[in-house]
Amino acid sequence: MQVERATNRGVRLRNRSALLTRLFLDGPLTRQDLSRSTGLSQPAVSNVVSDLIEDGLVAEAGALESEGGRPSMMLRVAPSFGAVVGVDVGETRVRVELFDLAMGQLASVDHPIDPAGSSPEVVVRHIHAGLRAVTAGCASGHVLGVGVGVSGIVQQGSGGAVVHAQTLGWDAVPLEALLRAGTDLPLHIDNGAKTLGQAEMWFGAGRGRRNAVFALVGSGVGAAVVTNGATYRGASSSAGEWGHTTLVYGGRACRCGSRGCLEAYVGAEGVLDRYRQARAGRAAPGVDEESQLTAVVAAASAEPAARAVLDDTADYLGAGVANLINLFNPELVVLGGWAAVALAGLLPRVRESARRHALRQPYSQACIEMGRLGVDAVALGAATLPVARLLSEGGARP
Repeated sequence: MQVERATNRGVRLRNRSALLTRLFLDGPLTRQDLSRSTGLSQPAVSNVVSDLIEDGLVAEAGALESEGGRPSMMLRVAPSFGAVVGVDVGETRVRVELFDLAMGQLASVDHPIDPAGSSPEVVVRHIHAGLRAVTAGCASGHVLGVGVGVSGIVQQGSGGAVVHAQTLGWDAVPLEALLRAGTDLPLHIDNGAKTLGQAEMWFGAGRGRRNAVFALVGSGVGAAVVTNGATYRGASSSAGEWGHTTLVYGGRACRCGSRGCLEAYVGAEGVLDRYRQARAGRAAPGVDEESQLTAVVAAASAEPAARAVLDDTADYLGAGVANLINLFNPELVVLGGWAAVALAGLLPRVRESARRHALRQPYSQACIEMGRLGVDAVALGAATLPVARLLSEGGARP
């Protein structure tokens, strides 16, 4: 009897998880829609949905008009059931955002960072301050968890997530343990390119795709590779360090200590350094990398040096995209990150460069697009980490 009860609980948990996932990703849906998409019988769907409504996880979202008979009631995940936090740890700022369960933004704070002073202690202090600010009005237990997207390799272990970010000088930083010292909220930590990729897969350019690559271009450069609907992580979750693949043998010095890395040519720092060299040491105007890169883009219509640097950047980026296409045969390559947004006007030249450098057959199968979620994609994707846990556990609160 004990075995049977455990089995029944397991079946019910799987059914709750399946229905919640469909409602979260594709809702509002009717009970009939849920039955068709999950393969569950209509009585099973009705029973589970009744439980989910009683638990406050699912809410009615209006009736679907019909040409005859009773109208079908639309259902969705209840936005007010809880809130989640997404944190984007960039090299120029820490962004902390609070979302409801419809992924509507409720609050947001930014803490600028001096790129030369992005120590773990500074980053942790900014995250703790951001958490206090965005959750100030939340009742106890309402926040279901915090997702953090961070540069570098995120290694999960029994003692919590450890971050290896060579370009930042972070060597085995116990980020999760440092954060737990200042919050008791459930924590989920992952690489920022991977959280961007999850956001674009769930809500943006990657919806409906099974094989895609999501490139994050900011101060640094990274990628998330999705194969058959799942993120490829490699042996220790370091897969996707695209920015540190060699583009030019013996080329420009990279922050990682190597030479000729893609990041040294298309990362914001590399672009701005090449622009400074083209102007005999005169830097782009602006108070930080974001404003300086914006100034270079604005100058390109009248200044040959700016135009030449951006043209080269597009060509380098296209060659890097071609490498992704040749290696992974994706149906889609998405360019995201704040620098990619600033350089969006280069997309036609990036595509042409990728066409020249990629093999014809895999290139013909791939689309190259800009991300649809803008500069908030990393934080939004980070916020989906506690949501994914909620869905997989059938709506059980942490």
